[in-house]
Amino acid sequence: MAARTYFGIGSVGDIVKGIQRALTGAGFDTQGVDGWFGKNTAAALGSFQQSSRLPVTGSVDDQSWQQLLHRPVPSVFERSLQLTAAFEGHGFELAVGNFDDALLTWGIIGFTLASGEIPQIVNAINLSHPELVRQAFQDSTNELLGLINESPEQQTIWADQHTLTDGNLVQPWRQMFAVFGSFPEVQEEQLKHVVSDYLEPAILTARKLNLDTELGLALCFDISVQNGGIKRAAMVQIKQDSVPGMSEPELMVLIANAVADNSRAKFREDVRQRKLTIASGQGTVHGHGYVLENWGLSGSFLAPELQASANAAD
Repeated sequence: MAARTYFGIGSVGDIVKGIQRALTGAGFDTQGVDGWFGKNTAAALGSFQQSSRLPVTGSVDDQSWQQLLHRPVPSVFERSLQLTAAFEGHGFELAVGNFDDALLTWGIIGFTLASGEIPQIVNAINLSHPELVRQAFQDSTNELLGLINESPEQQTIWADQHTLTDGNLVQPWRQMFAVFGSFPEVQEEQLKHVVSDYLEPAILTARKLNLDTELGLALCFDISVQNGGIKRAAMVQIKQDSVPGMSEPELMVLIANAVADNSRAKFREDVRQRKLTIASGQGTVHGHGYVLENWGLSGSFLAPELQASANAAD
């Protein structure tokens, strides 16, 4: 049986950056650490595999991962997060302005000022590591701390004043948020919010829908992030259209279409394409081609997170 691919051509994100850093540190040049798994990374990985007497594939399987990074393969949740972050166009460091009435959007899945998520993270770090807030925001620290506790009206005024015509956040604020997001402690705080606010609801949704594979968890996680969960009307549609004995791939396509059908009209087809890409394991989203086997996500493997949830429910 051929070794399973976890990461390969086309995958993007912080896990890929870790692979690139490890290869570069081992003397195999990836031509930059940019988080894009392209031909240069594949070539460097192939050279590493050859020197390590591993099958030369240019893709990361379990054995290549262990010999290169010396730690467990990222969880299905971490792989799902990398995928959704790529869809969202976000990383731990990126901040953008008020292009969509969210006022300010920043972080691995696009936390927003309007939702109160950014204030929660900033306040938590200011409580535990105030030096990091001042290191990142320097002379603007007091302005930031005042902003996150302002009224929505004042926050809107600030956001509009600090947003460029293309939707980007003005400098130096964009760079200051990038520095803030680069700190491991801040990334850990971001992940705490992702787990409690998005992963845990996604697991409950997956169990409710009887999904148990990696793709099943990835689909429910992406729905949790992009759509805030499955709306009641969408759930009714899913129950009406599902039939006994339906396979998980068929059910996921049904779920993808129901979620899209019940989304806002202006985003409906974007939601559909994104969800169907996960449900089918491949597709194109925002002009980028996705083969989810190269993101470590498959419909042929169970998600341990869902099995643990099911066992806990028992």
